[in-house]
Amino acid sequence: MTKELKQEYTFRITQANKTQLITILYEMVLLYIDEAQEALDGDNRTDYKMSVRKIQGCMNELLDSLHLEYDLAQRLLQLYLYINRELAQALIHYNMEPLEHVRMIIGELQKAYKKIEDQDQSGPVMGNSQTVYAGLTYGRNTLTENIADPAANRGFCV
Repeated sequence: MTKELKQEYTFRITQANKTQLITILYEMVLLYIDEAQEALDGDNRTDYKMSVRKIQGCMNELLDSLHLEYDLAQRLLQLYLYINRELAQALIHYNMEPLEHVRMIIGELQKAYKKIEDQDQSGPVMGNSQTVYAGLTYGRNTLTENIADPAANRGFCV
């Protein structure tokens, strides 16, 4: 993941509600699968392994976010556990076939959550983050981001 993409994801995460956070994690899984494919094509086992580990990290976050008192969460739990088994197979065999299964499942889940995003009217999960304003400046076709009130106390209040 490039530095610019990391910054974009960081910004999106700070502004996201609960549903959007899930969608962002799904996007990150798909991105890391693409990175794993590139590493495998380049015969770079270290980068492949690192990409699969990043996918596992995303899946752990998704597992931790489940509220198991709901029936849907129980079903998602089963899917996520299956995905974790597929990721283990991908690590053991250095093979893209299990990752293609993961791509298919996560792709469908991402589409479903994208539709749900419009219905979720809750505010951002991170309420104590900096506000970033972006807009066109005097320069032609340039974009500048400004942080509002950078000196504000964003720490814990005692």
